Amino acid sequence: MVELPGGRLQALSIAWDSRPKEQGGQRWFHLYPNEKIDYKDELHWTKRAQNWNYMCAECHSTNLQKNYDPARRTYRTAASEIDVACEACHGPGSDHVAWAERRPGFEFIDAGTRGLTVPLNERQEIQWTIDPASGNAHRSIPRSSEREIQVCARCHARRAQLAGDYRHGPLMDTHLPSLLQETLYHADGQIEGEVYEYGSFLQSRMYAAGVTCSDCHEPHSLKLRAPGNGVCLQCHSQSRYDTENHHFHNTGSGGAQCVNCHMPARTYMVIDPRRDHSFRVPRPDLSARLDTPNACANCHADKPARWAADKVRQWYGHDPKGHQDYAETLHAARTRAKDAEIRLIALLRDKDQPAIARATAASELSQWLSGTSLPALADAFGDADPQVRAAAVEALALLPPEQLWQLTHPLLRDPVRAVRMLAASALAGIPVEQVPPAERANLWSAIDEYLASLRFNADEPAAQINLGNFHAARGESAEAEQSYREALTIDPDWLPAYVNLADLYRQTNRDREGAALLREGMARQPKAAVLHHSLGLLQVRQKHLTEALASLKRAMELAPDDARFSYVYAVALHGAGHPREAKATVEASLKRAPGDPALNALRSQLAAEVHKR
Repeated sequence: MVELPGGRLQALSIAWDSRPKEQGGQRWFHLYPNEKIDYKDELHWTKRAQNWNYMCAECHSTNLQKNYDPARRTYRTAASEIDVACEACHGPGSDHVAWAERRPGFEFIDAGTRGLTVPLNERQEIQWTIDPASGNAHRSIPRSSEREIQVCARCHARRAQLAGDYRHGPLMDTHLPSLLQETLYHADGQIEGEVYEYGSFLQSRMYAAGVTCSDCHEPHSLKLRAPGNGVCLQCHSQSRYDTENHHFHNTGSGGAQCVNCHMPARTYMVIDPRRDHSFRVPRPDLSARLDTPNACANCHADKPARWAADKVRQWYGHDPKGHQDYAETLHAARTRAKDAEIRLIALLRDKDQPAIARATAASELSQWLSGTSLPALADAFGDADPQVRAAAVEALALLPPEQLWQLTHPLLRDPVRAVRMLAASALAGIPVEQVPPAERANLWSAIDEYLASLRFNADEPAAQINLGNFHAARGESAEAEQSYREALTIDPDWLPAYVNLADLYRQTNRDREGAALLREGMARQPKAAVLHHSLGLLQVRQKHLTEALASLKRAMELAPDDARFSYVYAVALHGAGHPREAKATVEASLKRAPGDPALNALRSQLAAEVHKR
């Protein structure tokens, strides 16, 4: 790392390969060997993405204190250890040391916990017994706690950090895990981006059956509980599964290794293969239909997915389905298929599917808010899983404040802090006189938590945007502008800052300043579709229709898969007296997003107008 002014530590794009020499290690290598990374690129070592203080330090230190000073834009980051030491997982250890060394007063320390603030003892006195009929194991006592999983997830999850007062356990009190979003996960939930393990594991049958991380991993040695297939055979019968009658490959070959079929690996950072922890059945049949990956192709890269699907059907007599059953639903949402809304509602309501998939369905339904989806999202506010509740709040955030209050206000008292924060954010624009006096304390308390989170993350432009949105919703224009400007100071390439500030200028009758701002952003990022789109809307308001059509068309060309850009361009064409071009735009866009509600409504409108003529 390189130390820059203001206490910033920046990670260089070269790294040391610590593997043994015979494995190709003991050398320096470049993290982006096939890319040209110059000072303008977000991956350049001087940019935010390579800042150790907030990007890396939390998971590579113990007792990290970021200590960002927003007034000076400087860091005084400190940690007890630049390493993952005992207290990173178990919390403050003074009582444990007193117990271990029999210091005076140790007899008053709970011997069952050995003085550990966070005793990760959920496996004590637990046995897994293999059922001879199924060949699979059952836990002697159902898992009643997720303490260990949540502790591991702090650093083994793709998540946003909400607060610095980590509480060693309830993840969503301090972090917000990512859902099965496009670019992070494939439509069937397999890993794509750098998402680590937690989001995959939540999808697995193993998680549902009560497995914890340390059932397979020894946390202190960092080794597996047993080598090779042995770690799986702790819970799965060798005679049933470690046999050619199950895997149909030669014993001892790569295809006979459990992990190669059920935990396919993806390599990150050039040399770091990471296995998918959703423990899924290979589905080449889905690959053939949806273009999702399948484990078979990792060894049989020269064969098409249909070949693999036929082989699997030949072996087992059918297409294996597995535990996860939402690939076609999430694919429908991503392609905006006609039946996407109905599929998403069904997934959201299906309690047999993993909560992370159901939460993803709730999130996706924000694009299909209707009288059909609204009751399902409202019901999700009472879901047992906080990820589902959180996703439902965000999905409904654009409802009118009065309607949103009726649905959301109970979540201001939610036991999970992230849910309370999201509810507070959604309700920022509710007029105080519309809040019943008995509920105001809950609202102010949740708002205080939300604002504290934004202050903690004041070094991130996204937090400044959220703070600006909070002020804008409350009519506090000067404060909103200050926050949006701060986001641009932190990162002059942060596109939402240009868009939101330009929209604030619209609300305050300052479109001329908004146009200048958007052009400033386009000078830095000429291929940013959202900036061309925003400028086009501004030009419509200014009645500069020729320029507006050019801007809106350019936005559509730069992001052809964004149905919103195509819809707005088609509406503008229609309004400018070009119905034929508008119809052609709608038809072309519907080929990419056949179920988009706005495009279909516009198609019907245009057809009705033609019929009238």
